Amino acid sequence: MKTVKFITLGCKTNFYESAAMAELLRNAGYDIIESKLADIYIINTCTVTNSGAAKSRAAIKRCKQKNPKSIVAVTGCYAQMESEKVSQIDGVDIVSGVERGNIVDLIMEASLGKGGGRRTHACGSLTEDCLEPQSSVSYADSSFQKGALTTPTEYEELTAVDTQSRVRAVVKIQDGCDNYCSYCVIPYARGHARSRKLENIISEAYEIANRGYSEIVLTGINLSSYGKDLTRNIGFIDVIEKLHEINGISRIRLGSLSPTIITEDFVSRAERSYKLCPQFHLSLQSGSDKVLENMNRKYDTAQYFNAVKLLKENIPNAAITTDLIVGFPGETDAQFEESYEFCKKIGFSQMHIFKYSKRAGTVAAEMKDQIPKTEKERRSLKMLELARNMKEDFYQNYIGKIVEVLFETEKAGKFHGLTANYMDVLAKSAENLEGKIKKVKITGMTGENLVGEVD
Repeated sequence: MKTVKFITLGCKTNFYESAAMAELLRNAGYDIIESKLADIYIINTCTVTNSGAAKSRAAIKRCKQKNPKSIVAVTGCYAQMESEKVSQIDGVDIVSGVERGNIVDLIMEASLGKGGGRRTHACGSLTEDCLEPQSSVSYADSSFQKGALTTPTEYEELTAVDTQSRVRAVVKIQDGCDNYCSYCVIPYARGHARSRKLENIISEAYEIANRGYSEIVLTGINLSSYGKDLTRNIGFIDVIEKLHEINGISRIRLGSLSPTIITEDFVSRAERSYKLCPQFHLSLQSGSDKVLENMNRKYDTAQYFNAVKLLKENIPNAAITTDLIVGFPGETDAQFEESYEFCKKIGFSQMHIFKYSKRAGTVAAEMKDQIPKTEKERRSLKMLELARNMKEDFYQNYIGKIVEVLFETEKAGKFHGLTANYMDVLAKSAENLEGKIKKVKITGMTGENLVGEVD
């Protein structure tokens, strides 16, 4: 039996896709392992930033060093965007991009040595026959410097049930993006927005429920666009309502959303779905309207604030989490302070802070007034301090209250879990709490975790 090790970089969607490939390989008789030495390595790459691409290249090289006789397959967004460059890295046998359904066939062909073992998803060996015309970057369309792999146009149906955590299961329901933010290459790597058929989502969810998972996490590249490409008149909220009907699923957690999806209709229907976790990750990126315009985002701060207001006024215990970029090209001191004050006004429970990183080939990489590294560091530290303070303020409101916690892991006699609104909780117990939802009385806070006693 051949052994396979996955190395996954990037987002939840990438991790789901690795799990789906693992399921295909396991069903074909391969052994999925965690140890360092394997017969086959599959590196599922990220290309959001230049550093993500560099990490992908480093991972590729390390695998061949561990086992020179191994087969190395490179998939994911970096492989899709720079397939020719990846194929030239010493030791790479397979380059398959963002569609993974034929990974078993590609590995079998590489094992047999057909075509020299160096393959692509689209058409086999890397020859000039499969190269697409070169094109330049544009806001408006999906043109980009393309290599040998074609951009997918249909949703690729894969499932991932057997190879995920036994506590929560990620379910991918959407792929691609049509937003073309000025700093992002993902629409060029992933292609246009594509939605998974609702019946296939529900079928996978029933299987997840039958296998004892407590929580479903919905993921995709642009969840808020779900349904726009389907002939039936359905949207993202319809998916939530259908999942809510499934017995055995206790929680439905959402991935990152655009604030534009938060309408009165969405909120009124979400309010009736009591299994829906009241944690809403609304991507902000900047609290300055001018910076948002330069980023080519599709909302302004007024729309964002109204979305948060709708959620907090109608969804009990709603937690708002977000992503923020500091040091975007042209961001002045005044615009950064504007962003800082807007974040303080919102009162996020958690924030992910990113220092702007140039991504070659994007519009933003060519913008004037790039911010010096030292200034980006200063702004990042200031925003991180605000994020810590807001998180502590949010957590402190729950001391003395009873909350429900889904416990996941145990370390040194303490179990760690998450509330429905995404707060970290530690509790001691003689009982094994892994995978169980328990009521916990919150007694205090240590570090960035709440601590409590199982009720």
